[in-house]
Amino acid sequence: MARRLQGKVALITGGARGIGAAAARLFSQHGAKVVIADIRSDLGRSVSNQIHPVSYVHCDVADDSDMQAAVDTAVSTHGKLDIMYSNAGIIEKKVGILSVDHQEFRKMFDVNVYGSFLAAKHAARVMIPEKSGTILLTGSVATATYGGAPHVYAASKHAVVGLAKNLCVELGQFGIRVNCISPFGAATPMNEALEEMFSAVGNLKGVVLKPEDVAEAALNLVSDESKYLSGLNLLVDGGYCLKSAY
Repeated sequence: MARRLQGKVALITGGARGIGAAAARLFSQHGAKVVIADIRSDLGRSVSNQIHPVSYVHCDVADDSDMQAAVDTAVSTHGKLDIMYSNAGIIEKKVGILSVDHQEFRKMFDVNVYGSFLAAKHAARVMIPEKSGTILLTGSVATATYGGAPHVYAASKHAVVGLAKNLCVELGQFGIRVNCISPFGAATPMNEALEEMFSAVGNLKGVVLKPEDVAEAALNLVSDESKYLSGLNLLVDGGYCLKSAY
């Protein structure tokens, strides 16, 4: 197997389970030195103990000092940072707009939007002097289809996609690529119970989207084979959004 990330250093937020853990495994298999940053210390340490060479750092992505420390740990341990995969995120129950309170709104934007912003900010801080690097943010199919996702979640993911595109323009002068990956519902610990529903409403029949599938798409975006891809929002949805628009 060609090791597509040989010699690279990657930091993955939300890397303790689901898509993040799958990406940590895959990136490591392809030669990357991986640091996973997650608020769940027990799961993070468990994943890092299972995969070599993967290390863990405790991180609340919505905390500036935590995110700075995570990036600094990756650089002090491995000498550089080539890949930032901002994968951490949360979703709320779908309710009508009259039932959404301010605290729920703030929490969603703190983790999904501000967390992505901080990941990109601190990655850029160490990548700009090197004139290279790639930043991958996590959106959602909720950025390309409407009515199916909770209001605040959808709004937060639209903000993330907008952030990625804006950063693409600013950071291109430094040789830094910025993209967004927007998966359909995957069978992760956050929403395993919804797998049957995803299968039923999905466009591509006979397969169910798994975290490993999203990780493979992420690998394609962060590897040097995609060296001229920047500003892209890649929908990993089996054509679901096209079906919804039909």
